[in-house]
Amino acid sequence: MPEIQARLPALRRVLEEMDVDGFVLLRGDEHLGEYVAPYAERLAWLSGFTGSAGLAVVLRDGPSAVFSDGRYITQMDQQVDGTAWARLHMRDTPPAEWLAAQGGRGLRIGYDPRLVGEAGLQPYLAHGLDMVPLATNPVDRIWTDQPAAPGTPCQPHPLSFAGEDSADKRARMAAILRAAGQDAAIVGDPTSVAWLLNIRGNDIPYTPACLAFAILHADGRVDLFIEPARVSPDAADWLGPQVRIVPPSGLDAALAALAGQTIRVDPVGTAIWFIQTLEAAGATIARATDPCALPRACKNDVEQDGARKAHLIDGVALCRFLHWVDTQGVGQNELQAATKLDGFRALCPDYREESFPAISGAGPNGAVIHYRVTPESARTIGADEVYLIDSGGQYPFGTTDVTRTLWTGKGLGPDGVRGPFTRVLKGHIALARARFPVGTTGHALDALARYALWQDGLDYDHGTGHGIGSYLSVHEGPCSISPVHRPVAVAAGMILSDEPGYYRPGAYGIRLENLLLVHPVPAEAGRTFLGFETLTLAPFDRRLIDPALLTGEEAAWLDTYHARVFDLIAPQLDIDARAWLATACAPIAAE
Repeated sequence: MPEIQARLPALRRVLEEMDVDGFVLLRGDEHLGEYVAPYAERLAWLSGFTGSAGLAVVLRDGPSAVFSDGRYITQMDQQVDGTAWARLHMRDTPPAEWLAAQGGRGLRIGYDPRLVGEAGLQPYLAHGLDMVPLATNPVDRIWTDQPAAPGTPCQPHPLSFAGEDSADKRARMAAILRAAGQDAAIVGDPTSVAWLLNIRGNDIPYTPACLAFAILHADGRVDLFIEPARVSPDAADWLGPQVRIVPPSGLDAALAALAGQTIRVDPVGTAIWFIQTLEAAGATIARATDPCALPRACKNDVEQDGARKAHLIDGVALCRFLHWVDTQGVGQNELQAATKLDGFRALCPDYREESFPAISGAGPNGAVIHYRVTPESARTIGADEVYLIDSGGQYPFGTTDVTRTLWTGKGLGPDGVRGPFTRVLKGHIALARARFPVGTTGHALDALARYALWQDGLDYDHGTGHGIGSYLSVHEGPCSISPVHRPVAVAAGMILSDEPGYYRPGAYGIRLENLLLVHPVPAEAGRTFLGFETLTLAPFDRRLIDPALLTGEEAAWLDTYHARVFDLIAPQLDIDARAWLATACAPIAAE
């Protein structure tokens, strides 16, 4: 469109005024989160790319490029003007490497220090680039109708859902700081702030948190940087006297007051602006992970029970939806289907919102790993094709995320789909059945989900599993199951997704996702092992399963899982949906 085409030249003029030769624009906000409020969608506004992971590099007198990962390559090709931007896979062509190859070593390249962590900046410095922190973001200079930052009320998160008092959490985290010889920690992740203080908000789409920073002191006190008008008297009482409410304008002074102290800052998840400001004030930086990240990921008993409750409610909605797709879905479009699923979830008064925008992809759209349906892109769901639905819900006691891949025909799917589908299912089952010693990382488990696909020369270009919050972010660290090695071990109480897939561009996509709760399992004396409890409750489409490819153990797992789904969900369905579920959950014979 002409309007968006004018933005890149306008930005280049601003870069000239700011005396820089280029600019690196990361997709994100000051909290470096995945989901951002509309005011922070700078990358989408500038380039048209709406994926949740990516960045742009703009040269004032040279080429410009948009980068993303394997989840969004097809989407990026569809959304970004290839005549104005190079469209690149950041794994195959790392942005810093590309920038250096464009002659960037001799140029001054600007960046917004509030939108990138120290670790995110490091590759550019390692390539010898002259990276210049800018006091203002140049995109904000030309985005004249930029939305205002959100300001929703801060809301207490009851102990009946949180399971642990905030004072106890703060005491635990403060003890971590004292043991490390640290005086305070910067808490930049709003979901960590929400977890630590047992509060929630509605600033971020799909993630019930307030956009706020906090300083956690080693004596358990917290400075919470949020507009006081957003904290009601009841919320202030909930936070208690050890939590000081400070307007965001007071952040600079608060950091200056930490001069001479040792301050913990997460170099990955916190903006480098904090490190630069603290060092300028004379503080010592202790680079370490967010102290709340691992404790937040290990759900307590109350949160685990809340997750089970959320998945039972969600399973009822999902099974109603799957029945609807099977009986009425053909002829509907992808957006209508996603809206229908949201409507089934909304029948429960505890439902709050989606946990991410539903991925509703029919036929070739299902091959776009993180496809986002719009009124313009919505494709009609046809008969005898593959339909993929990936969605989730937010409930005050838990967060869900589930993917099912369906055949819209009345008979069996074709062999060319059933084979890959069954191999994806085999990988899903292998991970769900895994037992492993304490200390095992997700990287070590990832191959279990890929092995059956690998044996047929197939693979998928995304991670196998991510963490899930407790009425917080649907994508939660610090642990993941992925080919990328991360040192954080899988631990009891974590909730992780199990979502292998296979995608044939231009034809279809397959992904099968359940959420798994990590718990101890029996082992020989002197050893501690972990395994998974499957939380998600919904059948896999039998029409796409080739029983001949399943082992006896795999078929037994599937039959046991389906029997559990039927026992828990069927009593809450009407007669027609119950009869459909009985067929969907019938035992499958392995040859």
